[in-house]
Amino acid sequence: MKIIRGSRNIREEIKNPVLTLGNFDGVHVGHQTIFKNVILRSKEIDGTSVVFTFEPHPLKIVAPDRCPPLLTSFHKKMELIQEAGIDMVICADFNKRFADQHPREFAENILYKRIEVKEIFVGYDYTFGRGREGTIAYLKKMGNEFGFKVNVVDPVKIDRNLVSSSLIRDLIEDGKVEQASLFLGRAYSIKGKIIDGYKKGKVIGYPTANIDIHHELIPHTGVYGVKVIYKELSYDGIVNVGFNPTFNRDSLSVEAHIFDFNKDIYGKEIEISFIGRIREEIAFNSAQELVEQIGLDIERAKDILKRHSMQRCQEKGE
Repeated sequence: MKIIRGSRNIREEIKNPVLTLGNFDGVHVGHQTIFKNVILRSKEIDGTSVVFTFEPHPLKIVAPDRCPPLLTSFHKKMELIQEAGIDMVICADFNKRFADQHPREFAENILYKRIEVKEIFVGYDYTFGRGREGTIAYLKKMGNEFGFKVNVVDPVKIDRNLVSSSLIRDLIEDGKVEQASLFLGRAYSIKGKIIDGYKKGKVIGYPTANIDIHHELIPHTGVYGVKVIYKELSYDGIVNVGFNPTFNRDSLSVEAHIFDFNKDIYGKEIEISFIGRIREEIAFNSAQELVEQIGLDIERAKDILKRHSMQRCQEKGE
């Protein structure tokens, strides 16, 4: 997949571009549905499937106090869009000048003159341009004037719930990671480097990897069954998100105990995929009580992860 940073850097002709526009935070199943439409149509006209997105998130510029915590970093978003099968991403450098564009200016100068788009697919609630003045009706009007077709993709619902980034955020903030995965189409994950911790886990017989997290959205405090990805290999484990009240800590930490794992990974990056929630974080009267509970947590995590693996195999028809 080719990534072009900044619309001004489009210096080559794009063959029959079929495009979608948006932030695509989380790259959830609603976004994936739009991508499938773009890819299918681009193949029908021997064209190029294109995602036009923004960095940073527009709200960080126009209303930073209203910008929600993001589900995906820029790197992760690109990774997921590539996995979806898109040919090209054009990522606009979103700044105040870009934000102040009138919708017509954007449609004429970027969509028509620079990209020479043939068709556009957007979600049912898409808006664009200064102050979100560009409605779908206006985009269709611009399409009639500049010679591109606009297609509107119907909303996607799961269990009668409309798939949206805001719903997924709420679920993750509540610790409902299994429900969030239904709307994401995958488990929610975060990345971070392993840093020195208090090493209490090693002392009590369950060594943990303390993760330096820079993600904007961390699941609610508690214990989770997780998949840990290190150097493209997946391992089972449990993660505690919280403040370690048994040891009187006052800062949030994310600590993973990886099953059957004895590699030295300090300073290395791992990815944690949250598969299922086990329990709330609680304070124990002694380290021995904590050790006993961790044993129970591990058994529960193994059940959750086994069920998850079986479900994935069924989905793949294996």
